[in-house]
Amino acid sequence: MTRTRALVTNDDGIDSPGLAVLAEAASEAGLDVVIAAPEHQFSGASASITAVQEDGRTVVREVEGPSGLPAYAVRAAPAHIVVAGLQGWFDPAPDLVLSGINRGGNVGRAVLHSGTVGAALTAGLHDRRGLAVSLDVALGAEEDEHWEAVTGYLPRVLELLLDSPLGTTLSLNVPDRPVEEHRELRLAPLDPRGVVQTLVEDADGQGLLLREAETGERAEPDSDRALLAAGHPTLTALRGLCEDPDLLVPERLAHSARLTDERTHA
Repeated sequence: MTRTRALVTNDDGIDSPGLAVLAEAASEAGLDVVIAAPEHQFSGASASITAVQEDGRTVVREVEGPSGLPAYAVRAAPAHIVVAGLQGWFDPAPDLVLSGINRGGNVGRAVLHSGTVGAALTAGLHDRRGLAVSLDVALGAEEDEHWEAVTGYLPRVLELLLDSPLGTTLSLNVPDRPVEEHRELRLAPLDPRGVVQTLVEDADGQGLLLREAETGERAEPDSDRALLAAGHPTLTALRGLCEDPDLLVPERLAHSARLTDERTHA
């Protein structure tokens, strides 16, 4: 029987300990794992498919993977890696994409900018299943991360993902605390914002100095951000870019469209 093949990637880079933890957990869950991740950190890449190329080829370097798993360092954004992996790089092509474990939570509508989430959503766009996994490490934290706190949730989340329709994308966020301090796993909607915001600290005519800061506004009750802060691991189903058929188009815009159509066919 052919095992389900999983491409494991991230946006923190090939040397991230979270990537190794996720890959090994996926392998222990019975998946056929191949690792391909950015050579260096590519946070904030969203679903960008940018890459460094030499002679028209994306630069790839084979590296030693954890537990002997096949692994590649790629000079490209995570979504670029996913597209390549699903569209001919690997034979057989992966059945699903696992992205993470990201060092920092990915919650709220700010996940639009996340390279971790962008990779998982790109899998969904290509009719595969995708899972983004993040550990809610606080901004500027210096203590050791609780990577092991994530692994206990992966078998049941993977089971749920594999039982879901093709194109399903899930996002799992786990508190950066010992697992005995976790509350129950909760399904959660997106908060209107996220955990971290980018601010312009200085603009002197020579460029912009940016810094990251925690979002100052209160989280929406029972949102993913609020539940995660309260110690709940959260699971959220995401949908990629699509039209909004319920949006009411202003009458003047609809009228303008009708006039344009009439002139085109006159």
